[in-house]
Amino acid sequence: MASDPFSLKGRFAAVTGGGSGIGLASAQALANAGARVVLLDRNPVAAEVLATLGMAAEHFAVTADVADEASLEAAFQAVADKAGKLDILVNSAGTAIRRPAVELSVADWETVVNVNMTGTFLASRIAARQMIAAGIKGSIVNVSSIMGFSGGGLYPNISYQTTKGAIVNMTRALAVEWAPNGIRVNAVAPTYVRTPFIAGLMADPELIARIEAMTPLRRLADPEEVANAILFLAGPGASMVTGHTLPVDGGFLAQ
Repeated sequence: MASDPFSLKGRFAAVTGGGSGIGLASAQALANAGARVVLLDRNPVAAEVLATLGMAAEHFAVTADVADEASLEAAFQAVADKAGKLDILVNSAGTAIRRPAVELSVADWETVVNVNMTGTFLASRIAARQMIAAGIKGSIVNVSSIMGFSGGGLYPNISYQTTKGAIVNMTRALAVEWAPNGIRVNAVAPTYVRTPFIAGLMADPELIARIEAMTPLRRLADPEEVANAILFLAGPGASMVTGHTLPVDGGFLAQ
């Protein structure tokens, strides 16, 4: 066991969807714990955003679309060329198209599946290949959702719920498969989080009040609260934890 179970000094971490929201908060938490971090995002990450991590020379960003295998392969190769190794991957990239199932087109379904489910698989597979080749006992942390466990919600969101449920079982399956290589795979399942991802919901005070009322702690989560859970799962303090999804939900799933 490491002397400091929450130190990531000497570790290198990649965060997909790292340009904003939970991804950026996770990158900040990892950097604060001593890790060197690369932000992977389909939109170019502004220098001002990267600078928030501190020690800007130590951290960098690579533009990549997790739904595009070639783009992702090239991004991870760029990471390997610059960093030399990969210890931690956080799969935070995600999207949602909120429509009733009877109205959801196949194209919209595939958009969500390609980002949330296939993107998580592709990034995990590429990262694991690098870790195995280098003999690194790494850690992968996926971002699921309370909707990965619950079919209920405030509105129909079938593609999002399906993909987030898939991430829960993907986490289990990859954890078992890669355990002999010393690679741990876990996930977090956040409730509604105050990020740009739910900007449309945040603009409706009545809807936010309903979300708070259905949450035992009576509030939404802040991205830093999810990032702290990711930090724990990614680091040496969780060295005997693999294959699990940790709800960060204010008690929602306990009901």
